[in-house]
Amino acid sequence: MTLNTLDHETGPQPRRCLIILHGLGADGSDFEPVCQALARDLADLGPLRFVLPSAPVMPVSMNGGYRMRAWYDIRPHNHPEREDPVSMRASLQAIHTLIDQQVARGIPAEGIVLMGFSQGCAMTLLAGLRYPQRLAGLVALSGYLPLADTTQAERHAANARTPVFMGHGDADGVVPMQRGQQAYAVLSRLGQPVQWHDYPIDHSVSLDEIADIRDWLRGVWSGA
Repeated sequence: MTLNTLDHETGPQPRRCLIILHGLGADGSDFEPVCQALARDLADLGPLRFVLPSAPVMPVSMNGGYRMRAWYDIRPHNHPEREDPVSMRASLQAIHTLIDQQVARGIPAEGIVLMGFSQGCAMTLLAGLRYPQRLAGLVALSGYLPLADTTQAERHAANARTPVFMGHGDADGVVPMQRGQQAYAVLSRLGQPVQWHDYPIDHSVSLDEIADIRDWLRGVWSGA
C-alpha cells in the first residue's frame, strides 16, 4: 500500500519532520491549518517538514459498508472485535514505509514525530511504538490504544522510552475520554514516558491543545 501525501517544507534540508494521520472519513488536508500554525510558532527551530498522508479508501462496516478514507475497518457496536486487525496491520506497514521514506530523504528517525487524531491516533500508537528506530515522539489525540493486549510484546525496544503526548476532550461523544485514559494507564504501566492533557471540547482539536503540542514539540525537538 502506497500512501498519497501532502508535503510542506519551511526551508531547505529539514532535519525535523511531523507526520500527521487524520481521522475517519477525512484526508491529508484536514490538518493543514494546524501545520501552518506550528510552522509559524516553531520557525526558530529551523526548517521543518510536514507530511500529511491520506488513508486508503475502503468500506467501513460501521457505516453500512460505505467506502471512505479509513486506516482500518470498524465493525458495528455488537461485534466482539470492533477494530479490524488485518486492515489495521496493513496500514501499520504503510505508515512504517512512509517513515522509512522520510529517513531516506534525509530526516533522521530521531527527528520524526508521528501524530494522529481519532483513528489516526490509534494508528500513531500502533505504528509508532512498533517502529524499529527511535522516533522523537508520538502525539495521540482523541483516540485509544488499539491491540492493547499485544502492545507489551510488540513494542520495539527502540521506542520503549519515546515520549508520548496524549490529548482528549472531556465532552467527546465519538471516542469517550475514558478510552484515552485507559490507553494512558496501559502506557504508564509499561513505563512509557507519557503526558496526559484533557480539554473542555468535544471530538475536535482546540487552540489550547495546539499550543500545548507546540510547546511539547519544542521540547522533544530541541536536541534533534
